[in-house]
Amino acid sequence: MIGVSKLSRALAMLALAVCMTAGALGGMAHAQQAAIGDTPVTAPPQSMDYLLGTGDKVRVTVYGEPSLSGEFFVTGSGLMSLPLIGEIKVGGMTVGQFQQVVQKALSDGYLKEPRVSAEVLTFRPFYILGEVEKPGTYPYTSGLTVLNAVATAGGFTYRADKKSVFIKHNGETSEVKGALTPSITVAPGDTIRIGERFF
Repeated sequence: MIGVSKLSRALAMLALAVCMTAGALGGMAHAQQAAIGDTPVTAPPQSMDYLLGTGDKVRVTVYGEPSLSGEFFVTGSGLMSLPLIGEIKVGGMTVGQFQQVVQKALSDGYLKEPRVSAEVLTFRPFYILGEVEKPGTYPYTSGLTVLNAVATAGGFTYRADKKSVFIKHNGETSEVKGALTPSITVAPGDTIRIGERFF
């Protein structure tokens, strides 16, 4: 016969094995659930330098040269027309790169050691489609979230899926679906699409 102490020890070992197996299976189920859930969509990291693009309005200041300073738009082809310099391709440049290009162009036979500063006054708009009351194009404001964008477009329709959102960032060719959370931000030029929920 097996002694009481040995029997107790065997039962304890069996219980421990059952607990470990249950824990491992629970962990696997949790991992599987996380894998199939929606991934939150985020705007490009704020640390990335903003790239100029169509619709941006930029203030250019050439120190000591008011006739060369002013506010200028980036055209649909990514060009900007500046006094003396003429048209330059600025789409895809950071503001810092843009300043350097303008300084170099002005120093090439026009001014001696020009000092140029630039700032974006008005960002290109964002676009919102799908199940919102007033789909369309709207002006971008700093710190804009998807929920703010939906509110700007008149709110959700009664058919709207309020749990997910599709976002296509400017310059990208495909949209990404993600969970709609209050923290999702919108970048200038983004296209937001609110889908229809399944009843």
